[in-house]
Amino acid sequence: MKLTLPHVLTTGLLGALGAIGSAHAAPADAELLALVQRHAQAQNSFDLAALKATTAENYVEISPVGAVDEREKMLSFYAPEQKWPSPQLQVDEPAVRVFGETALISARLSYRLDQEGAARTFAMRAGYVARLVDNQWLLVSAQYTGIRPPKQ
Repeated sequence: MKLTLPHVLTTGLLGALGAIGSAHAAPADAELLALVQRHAQAQNSFDLAALKATTAENYVEISPVGAVDEREKMLSFYAPEQKWPSPQLQVDEPAVRVFGETALISARLSYRLDQEGAARTFAMRAGYVARLVDNQWLLVSAQYTGIRPPKQ
């Protein structure tokens, strides 16, 4: 294949634009991962103020059992009188995709609860949609899917 000057210039320009895009994506990725971490921790500790601060007014959540909850219903679930002992939470295996003012984030949420000397662990895969609203990333959607434990 013969490379022409326009082909070489176009390839170089696209490569340079890709490098610039990657350099700008990293701060957004870190910000979005921090948003997901704050949201997951707020749910785990029943922190209504943090849940309100991390979600948009039009937030919708799909629970692990398939229930669709709008923001107010989700917030009512985390009311202080509903609180129970929080398990240890770990957020890992993140993947972030940014499309302008919208981002898709997925992560694994792993929980460990010590009950009467026995540890119980479980995990969920979480998918989030975030939007840039007034220069601040907010979650507009979350969906949770349980991860089956390995067969013994």
